[in-house]
Amino acid sequence: MIPRIRVLLYYASSDGEEIETVYHQVSEQLAEVPGLLGSELLRSVDQPGGFVVMSSWASFDEFTKWEQSAEHKPSTEPLRRFRDPRMGKGFGFYEIAATH
Repeated sequence: MIPRIRVLLYYASSDGEEIETVYHQVSEQLAEVPGLLGSELLRSVDQPGGFVVMSSWASFDEFTKWEQSAEHKPSTEPLRRFRDPRMGKGFGFYEIAATH
């Protein structure tokens, strides 16, 4: 079985309503992307203004195909202004190692 992965993107915004609105707009555009199983916008409980978008993908290959497509950058552009510069490269890829 090809493992599912999670992609985490780190954002910051002092305006929670604004980033939520933009997240929902982008998510609507991505609803039909092959391999994308869903996403969540997470708000930090200990870092004011900190947010993470966690997307779930059927496989790393499916994510890579979409990331290299012509649709990737235009569809995610509205969220780019919220990237959190404190978080290094601003994203991470995680494979599910175990569940309980």
